[in-house]
Amino acid sequence: MSTTPRVAIITGASQGIGEALVDGYRKLGYAVVANSRTIAPSDDPMVHAVAGDIGRPGVGQQLVDAAVEQFGRVDTVVNNAGIFIAKPFTEYTDEDYDAVTGVNSRGFFELTRAAIRTMESQGDGGHVVTISTSLVDQANSQVPSALASLTKGGLNAATKALAIEYATRGIRANAVALGTIRTPMHAPETHDFLSALHPVGHMGDISDVVDGVLYLEHAKFVTGEILHVDGGQSAGH
Repeated sequence: MSTTPRVAIITGASQGIGEALVDGYRKLGYAVVANSRTIAPSDDPMVHAVAGDIGRPGVGQQLVDAAVEQFGRVDTVVNNAGIFIAKPFTEYTDEDYDAVTGVNSRGFFELTRAAIRTMESQGDGGHVVTISTSLVDQANSQVPSALASLTKGGLNAATKALAIEYATRGIRANAVALGTIRTPMHAPETHDFLSALHPVGHMGDISDVVDGVLYLEHAKFVTGEILHVDGGQSAGH
């Protein structure tokens, strides 16, 4: 019987949701390759930190190579890194487009492609989880963000496509579509406005996101699912 632990690759892992996901997967006994543009080495020998911009060509493959070299395999990818820029559509710049599509789309594409290749070669399945947004399902005039919908909507569609393409090979693909989560990126003076965007009247907590991702990790009969962790946003207003 193999003693090699299951291995997760988590992007955007240096703070907030990503940092909490690293802790969540470690509590499941997973080894973790943790990535962000700037990430400090971990004191935990089962967490291998790899600095790099996931939106740049080659970084996705680098993370998979690091997982195989360090821990021997890849079981799960959590595409958590993302860029969100809320602007009126005509005010987006070419630089905004390049930044958002680079991380949200290209980062997902390169890392997931490399990871699935490795999962296939291992022959015992795997899991891809991608963080998305409820704005794809329920646009909001108070939060104009067409670039988020362009990229994350594509990721939702790709999640379903991958779930079907790889279903017979035991590789699952799911997404977690978020409302606004209480993280340090949201200044306290914005909390009342952001809370009011949700039918339940408050923002989500980082633990809500971790719970959703880990539910999907355990849910072996669930694939192609877009799990909404959004305080009811996707249902309406």
